[in-house]
Amino acid sequence: MILIRHGQSEFNVVYSVTRQDPGIRDPKLTDEGRQQAADAAEMLASIGVEELLASPYTRTLETASIIAERLKLPIRIDPVVREHCRFQCDIGTARSALAARWPAIDFADLPERWWPDLDETDEQLLGRCADFRGRMGLHPTWQRVAVVSHWGFIRGLTGQAIANGQHVRFDPR
Repeated sequence: MILIRHGQSEFNVVYSVTRQDPGIRDPKLTDEGRQQAADAAEMLASIGVEELLASPYTRTLETASIIAERLKLPIRIDPVVREHCRFQCDIGTARSALAARWPAIDFADLPERWWPDLDETDEQLLGRCADFRGRMGLHPTWQRVAVVSHWGFIRGLTGQAIANGQHVRFDPR
């Protein structure tokens, strides 16, 4: 499987300089972030991805939408691959608002408020990572799955910290 960190967001621009939470809820991608998503889409187009999963945050949905358009794939929402909830950017957008903005995506299985409080522990994050790894290890075509996720989730799953728009291959078995 390929794990892709979402493109640069409005939060990332400020936080990378100040190392302080700028208080931006569920931020959008920047122009650079949209270009990073387009670059990721080109990379994925060359390797035969058949399934695209994404976290329900705006930054991952925008990234996944760019990828999905290039690959002609639907986006499947998986809240398990969401960010480690610690900053204001990790306060999500209600399911109904997401469904209105992205009518082509099925949000039916997503609760209206799907994100936890901002005090998610490391143990809770690692538990989500273990659950996802176990589920994907049983997926018959895990090698052809791309997952648009976040720094914290990808680091918890793989031990690797990757930059916006970058990807890492991962064997869940």
